[in-house]
Amino acid sequence: MLLGTQRVNARGHLEIGGCDTVELAREFGTPLYVMDEACIRRICRELRAAYEKRYPNSLMLFASKALMNLALCRLMEEEGMGLDLSSGGEAFTAQKAGFPMERTYLHGNNKTAWELEMALDAGIGRIVLDNEREMALLQEVAARRGATQDVLLRVTPGIKPQTHSYIQTGQIDSKFGLGISTGCALRGLRTAMSLPNLRLVGLHCHIGSNIMGLDSFEMAARMMIRFAAQVRDELGLQIEELDLGGGIGVRYKSDDQPPSPEDYAEVVVNGVKEEATKFGLPFPRLLQEPGRAIVGEAGTTLYTIGTIKDVPGIRRFISVDGGMSDNPRPALYEAKYEALVANKATEPFTQKATIAGKHCECDNLIFDLPLPEVESGDILAVQTTGAYNYSMSSNYNRFARPAMVLVNDGTAEIIVARETLEDLLAHDRIPARLRCKVCA
Repeated sequence: MLLGTQRVNARGHLEIGGCDTVELAREFGTPLYVMDEACIRRICRELRAAYEKRYPNSLMLFASKALMNLALCRLMEEEGMGLDLSSGGEAFTAQKAGFPMERTYLHGNNKTAWELEMALDAGIGRIVLDNEREMALLQEVAARRGATQDVLLRVTPGIKPQTHSYIQTGQIDSKFGLGISTGCALRGLRTAMSLPNLRLVGLHCHIGSNIMGLDSFEMAARMMIRFAAQVRDELGLQIEELDLGGGIGVRYKSDDQPPSPEDYAEVVVNGVKEEATKFGLPFPRLLQEPGRAIVGEAGTTLYTIGTIKDVPGIRRFISVDGGMSDNPRPALYEAKYEALVANKATEPFTQKATIAGKHCECDNLIFDLPLPEVESGDILAVQTTGAYNYSMSSNYNRFARPAMVLVNDGTAEIIVARETLEDLLAHDRIPARLRCKVCA
């Protein structure tokens, strides 16, 4: 499976963005996150075009929780995207990158006062309220500033898509949002409308992540418009914006078949238009929040193979110089990946092996991976690691986080520097009574 600009060059090496991955590993070290700029830009353009030609009054937001850094913010601005932000830290990153904050939406199920204060000071476009406590807190913060903030309310439509239970977020039993069927959503809207420093402009829902089928997206679109009609009839509020979240899947394995941007847009837009027409509603501004779909397949992680261990008659373990600290998804919810040996990309498969990380855990990245003959020092390229790998990385076992490079037209540029061992100690403090007299 070759993705984005990946190809096998004349040396039999995997190449991304015109850069030989073996040379990248040599120059920048491993583990190394490699991001394919042309792939990111292409997907942004395909998603935007698919929606805008069917529904001109739309805005595509990049769900920055999938991958967030200064360079990605700059790419998203250049591609005409907005940003879906999930925390004060993500909002701060966007602001420092010079991203136009009027195109940002702040999410989260437990926003703090300082995050709301930062959002208002930064001129954030919309705050997506998750519950009534946040309404009261934002009202207090906005009133102190004499400001009026545009807000959306997140609701749960009661849909459980076909994806791992840990990344289902639209069902009634969810920490996110207020349930439609329970009456909590309608009550929350009534509360928000009563607060003088909040301007309620729309509704938001997000049903889950890495969804391969289209039925759930269409169902959510139709249910949200029906709820908008109920809101108009019972509260007299006309919904101006409808944010349907993200969640479209990507290819982690060769047999994965995620929907195309065209098919995705077709079912969602048709659902919105048909239901709005049926209920006599004006078409609202339509927003989507893809994250994984934009950066997932654009990312590849390079590792150096170390120990090769055979358990006779049972399994071969091939260990790499990273693992769950740079990709926790297999440990969290048994995520599946494919990989190839970057310096032996044309050689035939002769074995199956388990790719093991080097942490003090049952840290296995891939089971039963087809491989050619390998040896210590070979470079393993794990595909589709652009989303939720760096974002959820850690310093477990005091590992330093990897570097990240952006590749395009034969050029590789660092966009996240590799952490050093000194970085691991930067925030440690020793109380005076414990200090080592010799070390001091």
